[in-house]
Amino acid sequence: MKYYLAVDIGASSGRHILAHMDNGKIVLEEVYRFYNGMDEKGKHQVWDTDRLFSEILAGMKECQKKGKIPATMGIDTWGVDYVLLDKDDNKIGDCIAYRDGRTEGMDEEVYKIISEEELYARTGIQKAIFNTIYQLMSTKVRKPEKLERARTFLMIPDYFHFLLTGVRKQEYTNASTTQLLNARTGDWDHELIAKLGFPDELFGELSMPGTLVGPLKKDIAEKVGFTCNVVLPATHDTGSAVMSVPCTDENTLYISSGTWSLMGCELESANCSEKARKANFTNEGGYQHRYRFLKNIMGLWMIQSVKKELEEGYDYAGKTPAEDYSFANLCDRAAKETIDSVVPANDARFLNPDSMIKEIQKACEESGQQVPNTPWELARVIYRSLAVCYKQATEEIEAITGKHFDSVNIVGGGSNAVYLNQLTAAETGRTVNAGPGEATAVGNIGAQMLADGVFADLNELRKCVFESFGVVRYYD
Repeated sequence: MKYYLAVDIGASSGRHILAHMDNGKIVLEEVYRFYNGMDEKGKHQVWDTDRLFSEILAGMKECQKKGKIPATMGIDTWGVDYVLLDKDDNKIGDCIAYRDGRTEGMDEEVYKIISEEELYARTGIQKAIFNTIYQLMSTKVRKPEKLERARTFLMIPDYFHFLLTGVRKQEYTNASTTQLLNARTGDWDHELIAKLGFPDELFGELSMPGTLVGPLKKDIAEKVGFTCNVVLPATHDTGSAVMSVPCTDENTLYISSGTWSLMGCELESANCSEKARKANFTNEGGYQHRYRFLKNIMGLWMIQSVKKELEEGYDYAGKTPAEDYSFANLCDRAAKETIDSVVPANDARFLNPDSMIKEIQKACEESGQQVPNTPWELARVIYRSLAVCYKQATEEIEAITGKHFDSVNIVGGGSNAVYLNQLTAAETGRTVNAGPGEATAVGNIGAQMLADGVFADLNELRKCVFESFGVVRYYD
């Protein structure tokens, strides 16, 4: 039996998923799961990369205990965040998280050098204050000595691959989230990088998903009890998730539904038009230089935040002990409520509020709508608000691309939210196909299998995903 290992790390959790082929179908097995979240350190919110790497090794050891040794493995994470290394390969400072406030005002610093319009025309990447370009500008303005000491720039999965193998690779799909790539060449925009005053030596050759990084270092192999090759997946989790969309039709939209909802379509060339910029669409890199033309929507972050507050003891009317705050129960109970309030889910006020519950209540109060008071009312407001965002994004995509899309394929954890899927079908007026739930891990493994010759091309992989996991259909 030949195994492939996907290490898929999201903003709230990580998991090790083993896969093998059986009778022409992909079979998954979760072998390890671990917590992730931002830590408060000093004045910043940071990722504990040392702890995360120890979790990566712990999950690999579980594979060894099971006697299921992967032939290859690859790591994917969220985008935009990075690590700087000095000349001795030591990490320079903490890995600051994208929701940290250090980028406030950094857009204006960038626009002193290049206008917002020209920046979009070059990169095709939407304006988001947490993009790497603004994070690096914050470092240049406030901590210039860090950039002066830096000799290596690695996105988080590239950094973990480096720790495993000792080989530095900068993977294309995640690099595209920096807003420092030229959308037409698919390579670093060195002219832009020079204008911004970032050290050019940090931005080297880009590698595509499917590229061999190398074998595990000897000390790592000794720690985990085996050796294997590391192969690049689409290291940006959305890039991996979109690879697993089980549809080969051109007229299908996708939503990669997790902490963020990424809604869009695949294009052969980037759409860097002014119309696309004004609608805040992005052209992120995809497998084989495809473009993921999509919109970032706040996603399940809102319900995740509410769930966390409730579990930590947030007081509300009618509270009873030992309430079930699972996502499944929140979703099921929300469907039984009648509150009709909606909030602009993509508003920056919901990016990282002190209390998501209070922020939603405040937004409803300010707009003269009924204020949700119970967990189930809050959940209903969130799910309805997301469905409205999906409808708006559908209309914008069709207007910008001039194409009509008959269906929406939802992949990722959010594909299990039955009520949200029903709302999406109703709001968009499109058939919704939901699944697979472990889309990112499936796409990560798919890139490894493509590199190993299991599938001839992406369409063959997608057909196999459909046959292996199927979809659940929801109709308007």
